[in-house]
Amino acid sequence: MHKKRIYHVTMLLCLLFCFLMPGQVLGESFKVFVVMSYDDQYAWSREIKEGIESVLLPACTLEYFWLDTKRDLEGGYEKAKQAFDVYQKIQPDGVLATDDNAQSIFVVPYLRGKVKTPVMFCGVNAEPDEYGYPASNVSGVLERLHIRSSIAFAQLLIPSIKRIIYMMRESPSSSAIFKQYEREHDTYPVESVAFIMSKTLDDALSSVSKLRGRCDALFYETMESIRDKNGRLYSDGEVLPMVSEAFGKPLISNNLFHVESGTLCAVIKTGQEQGATAAKMLLNAMQGTPVSQIEITHNRYGKRILNLKVMKSMGIRPASEALKGVQLVGTDN
Repeated sequence: MHKKRIYHVTMLLCLLFCFLMPGQVLGESFKVFVVMSYDDQYAWSREIKEGIESVLLPACTLEYFWLDTKRDLEGGYEKAKQAFDVYQKIQPDGVLATDDNAQSIFVVPYLRGKVKTPVMFCGVNAEPDEYGYPASNVSGVLERLHIRSSIAFAQLLIPSIKRIIYMMRESPSSSAIFKQYEREHDTYPVESVAFIMSKTLDDALSSVSKLRGRCDALFYETMESIRDKNGRLYSDGEVLPMVSEAFGKPLISNNLFHVESGTLCAVIKTGQEQGATAAKMLLNAMQGTPVSQIEITHNRYGKRILNLKVMKSMGIRPASEALKGVQLVGTDN
């Protein structure tokens, strides 16, 4: 009798486990095509990749395609055609498309409403209706920067911050982020002096030098793959020290790798969150949930990051309350 009871309990637990984790327990294996807007060395792309793989591996087979549009936007259109060729060849069960450029040059012309394959996006700064989303086979995760929270965090460290400028490289994503800024800037706890979108590194540094006397801090989004007047490409890691020197005042940002490269602080968004969320949504679709029932969402979580080395170099001595729950980088350890 006792053995029979143990057997029944064991079977019940197994059935419950299978119900809670159907994909992995029942051996469902899906083929997923991941189309990334940028290149595989860009820190943001690596964050998203980590998030995707935390959900889909090892149960799914992942095929990556890199459009490399941050370094070569025009060349991205030909790469998008190549990506569609790969899609047709491998016939995936689902597609993940990351950041805005993958939507405009790949998903919209080739997949949206044209195939039955479920497609989930993430890292999208534009409003979804700009791409005709949601669509019969498309949903995903919008990206919204924690600009207001990042500024408020900086003010906890330096209460004298009253005026701010914003800077990023001119690109399709920067245009979408500017629209977020337009919607929100009246709610920011500072006076917004200017929003700089530069085509070249030389223009960016010139603008910063001219405006530095009119503001107390600079919000740095990204200048990744910006070119100088001679056509050389620069990474954020190379640009940030130049901007810091030209500006000479606190830099605020919104990505972990920016703070690690020399900005003072940020309330970061993470590619891991967005990649994992989109992957879970795609898994639901591949397991039979109609895409029409999977609502578009957006990133939700922010984490306060502080570069201790930069803080000390600027002579900042914040109140202890400002450091509660803060992740420190730039330490000597």
